[in-house]
Amino acid sequence: MLWIKAFHIIAVVCWFAGLFYLPRLFVYHSESQDEISHDRFVIMARRLYNGIMMPSMIASVVLGLWLLVLVWPAYGHQAWLHAKLALVLLLLAYHLYCNRLRIALAERRSQHSSRYFRIFNELPVLALVVIVILVVVKPI
Repeated sequence: MLWIKAFHIIAVVCWFAGLFYLPRLFVYHSESQDEISHDRFVIMARRLYNGIMMPSMIASVVLGLWLLVLVWPAYGHQAWLHAKLALVLLLLAYHLYCNRLRIALAERRSQHSSRYFRIFNELPVLALVVIVILVVVKPI
């Protein structure tokens, strides 16, 4: 189980790197004025999403489900685990919404300002803080 947990943590770290960086690229992309910058941000965002975020998210979910099966008898009734799982579902929705935003920016259809993306960029930080506290401290 320790190997599964170790690889799960590695996958989550890689996934969060993308969740932190992609919305920051959205900020810069939404502020870009020239064609060269637009094209550069389209490529960067696509490679980040498809090359790092998707594989890391898939690995995080698969390994997390594997761990969940192993720990469910001991922790399945505890509220902290249910709260963590709810936050993970919200992060999955955030991840998928990031792809919609990425495509809209690439196609020049985005209606969002750089301010919106700056605020949007902070959401996974909040989720990470709460998830870590739930898993380590188990306050509920």
